[in-house]
Amino acid sequence: MSGYWIVRGENVKDDEALKAYNDIFAVIAKRYRVEIIAGRDRVETVEGTHYPRQFILRFDSFETAKACYVDPGYQASLELAKRAYSRELSILKGADSVPIAISGQEAAR
Repeated sequence: MSGYWIVRGENVKDDEALKAYNDIFAVIAKRYRVEIIAGRDRVETVEGTHYPRQFILRFDSFETAKACYVDPGYQASLELAKRAYSRELSILKGADSVPIAISGQEAAR
């Protein structure tokens, strides 16, 4: 089952820190076979707090997603990430199966 990072952040406040973080993360992402599946384009918030920077990253498994986060190289890059922009990051496990259709009654539960 895939694992995911959901990253939500404010506007960039330090471009140089972001570039340095991205350079480090590119190497780490390759090692963990990370795929950015959403967030390279438009963000439209329809409920809740708007975060102009939002990304969804897919990993082979939840365990791989966690391992990437605790990787010493990634941990060392977090200071750059914090300088670049304020953000939140959650790690999620993918669903075992996705229902094809949900009736209105089931959705209301």
